[in-house]
Amino acid sequence: MFGKRLKLLRKELNFTQKELGEKLNISGRIIGYYESEERFPDKEILSKLADVFNVSVDYLLGRTNIRNAEHSVELELIEKLNFSDDIKEALRMLSELSPANQEKMMKIAKVFLEEEINEKK
Repeated sequence: MFGKRLKLLRKELNFTQKELGEKLNISGRIIGYYESEERFPDKEILSKLADVFNVSVDYLLGRTNIRNAEHSVELELIEKLNFSDDIKEALRMLSELSPANQEKMMKIAKVFLEEEINEKK
């Protein structure tokens, strides 16, 4: 799980293994070992990785799908809002996406909204 998450996060930020390694003062080859789970980082590197990607160590390790504590608060707020279960689930799914994919989803939603507005005219 850790290796897959690391690779996903690295690609979301468009980092090469070498570029990520440079941020952590380790080689790109080591990042490759982490992604293939041939090696596992020590606590210091895990903490640095979490900082680079703005996620919790628990998220990196696959213990939770909540990227960070801030995100957890957002999910609690969604639960408290008086939305239908479908809307709550859509918001939860949207919040799990990377910022780039959230932006894409917003563009798609705007297209549907514009279509609906035009149909009502």
